[in-house]
Amino acid sequence: MTDVRLRRGRASLALSFCAQGIAFALLVTRIPAIQDQYGISDGLLPAFLAGVPILAGVGSVTTEHLVKRVAPSVALRWVQPLVLLALLAVAAGDRMWQAAVSLAAFGLAVGGLDACMNMLGISLQRAYGRSIILGFHAAFSLGGIVGASLAWVGAHWDLSLLVSYLPVVLVLLPLCLAGSRWYVDGEAAVTDVVSGTDAAGGTPVAFRLLLPLCLVMAFAYIGDSTVSNWSAKYLQDVLGSSEQLSTVPYNVYMVTTLLGRAAGDQGVRRFGAVAVVRGGAVLASAGFAVVAVAPGPWVGMLGFTMLGFGLCVIVPQTYAAAGRLFPHASDAAIARLNVFNYVGYLFGSPLVGGIGGAWSYRGAMLIPMVLVLLTLVYARSFGAEGARYGGGHERPHTVDVG
Repeated sequence: MTDVRLRRGRASLALSFCAQGIAFALLVTRIPAIQDQYGISDGLLPAFLAGVPILAGVGSVTTEHLVKRVAPSVALRWVQPLVLLALLAVAAGDRMWQAAVSLAAFGLAVGGLDACMNMLGISLQRAYGRSIILGFHAAFSLGGIVGASLAWVGAHWDLSLLVSYLPVVLVLLPLCLAGSRWYVDGEAAVTDVVSGTDAAGGTPVAFRLLLPLCLVMAFAYIGDSTVSNWSAKYLQDVLGSSEQLSTVPYNVYMVTTLLGRAAGDQGVRRFGAVAVVRGGAVLASAGFAVVAVAPGPWVGMLGFTMLGFGLCVIVPQTYAAAGRLFPHASDAAIARLNVFNYVGYLFGSPLVGGIGGAWSYRGAMLIPMVLVLLTLVYARSFGAEGARYGGGHERPHTVDVG
């Protein structure tokens, strides 16, 4: 691969991650507006919300089989427009069945999109010979901040969902299609449909080997969903903040996630993936502990800030570890691992909410704290202690391409 081709592939994939962050934030931050538009009752809303991650898991598994027949770049080229069009369909309807169909389409497409983006990210990282995966996830975080800001504008000016979403889709759709021409696939690693081994007789995707990373992925997203769904309520109801101040922790969390991921690749190159993941797990767990014992809202915000810096490095490095563990079947491993992204989202919010309602929300914060801390048990699954990328085969910096 030429240096120019790699640079273009890296930039176009970063655009894809950013666009996905915008689309996802626009959906999740306007859930109340979607509920009002379709007349979805409070009792029925959880079923709609649970359906999206469940179908996203189905989409990820489907993508594992799809990329045995077409390159991940081809799959990504067409699945990202489907996500944007599904988002627009959510905004355009007014009947319950239309909400169900459009959200189902969004879930299926976003599962395929997440899997394809990370497949290409790991293959590009392998081509670069050094850690770059955190940079792609930083682009997603940046997109999340942009999307949440656009959603705030729509809510502030009382714009309809269609008016809010249509300009965004009209901008992102042609940009993503144009950028897709520069996607870069890694070396071919065709997997056997039945056994999961590659055509050259490489490593099978044995679930028992992948399981530690699957657990880490689920734990990380349980922590992430706790912040996304409960930070505002916790700050206002438990720590006594104002309604306005209660909206700040999630924004702070997103900004710290962006900053942590922007600097994270340099940390991996210097200290290795294992050290970075261990440090992130300890910092995130300490953040949950601070939130649980916080005497007031400002200390609580300090805890959520620690959470952002800690959790942000774990998920990208989990994808990278799967790629290193199964170098000849990384696409299949990433697709299967990606399912546990949605497992964490699916169980995280009800877990914290159920414990908070039955016992206390302070006590509920200890559950994700313990789960994230368990990442330390599985840290060795992220590679050798000294590895900067791929077990010591980092390319010399004289051939770095960006």
